[in-house]
Amino acid sequence: MFRDLPGEYRFMCSGYPKRLAGAFLIMMAVFLLTPDVGVRAEEKPIKVVASFYPVYIMAQNVVRDVPGVTVTSLTPPVSGCLHDYALTTNDMKKLEGADILVVNGAGMEAFLDRIMLQYPQIRIITLSEGIPLIKGIGAEGDNPHVWVSISNAIAEVRNLGVHMEAADAGHAELYRSNTRVYVDKLTVLQQRMQAGLAPYKGRKIITFHEAFPYFARAFGLEVAAVVTREPGSEPGARELADTIDLVKKSGIKALFSEPQYPSLAAQTIARETGAVVYALDPAVSGPDVPEAYLKIMEKNLEVLKNAFSK
Repeated sequence: MFRDLPGEYRFMCSGYPKRLAGAFLIMMAVFLLTPDVGVRAEEKPIKVVASFYPVYIMAQNVVRDVPGVTVTSLTPPVSGCLHDYALTTNDMKKLEGADILVVNGAGMEAFLDRIMLQYPQIRIITLSEGIPLIKGIGAEGDNPHVWVSISNAIAEVRNLGVHMEAADAGHAELYRSNTRVYVDKLTVLQQRMQAGLAPYKGRKIITFHEAFPYFARAFGLEVAAVVTREPGSEPGARELADTIDLVKKSGIKALFSEPQYPSLAAQTIARETGAVVYALDPAVSGPDVPEAYLKIMEKNLEVLKNAFSK
């Protein structure tokens, strides 16, 4: 009776209960009809590490809901800019087993050479690649704060999307979709900020960190002076006196410090000139949510409109 059946089925039908034979055939059918099950099981997880907060937020959006991909921040989210940041032992541990390190570049991550030497297998994605940089003053290098301009942030997000597609081709369409969605949100915000700040083109601002030249250029503002070029430092007596004189002569009534770097100098200048100190955020720290950059820039728009309207 079972002579014409394949051997693996003949033994079932000849000696095993029909109920077990039927269950086996159902299992075989399910397996054959779902060929991707084995592929998914074999997919290697991808560990992405982002150098610091703004890069981390971009990476969160680009890898959102991609199976098997995780993203962590190399440095604590309260670190701010990384000009003189020294990696800790805990930071370096985050790189163990990492597949990709996403960095801003343009000189922001001074520790990058150390990472490349210790972890040569990690793929480095540099987001500022191809973005025209603003030269620093004097002997200073290029200004690395490109992400503070929304148009540059869009370019960085697109760079990340393209590189992630290449690194994980199996999920290329999902990276492409995530990138498109986030770029659309950034574009809408950029247009809203351009419209909101259009009446104030040409206005001069004084900042207390070299973080806003790209931002100012994007919205037609002019950085008249940068009092403190490095966070945590205070200007000398001569620089402070020159800035007070500049504020008095120019009639500038708004000074912009940063919430991450309280500045005694800002309060001194305000007291001597009658100017008002506002907080303008370069998005180097904040909440651990994908929408954080959008919300920070929306707040900056309201701060600037409030400052200029007065």
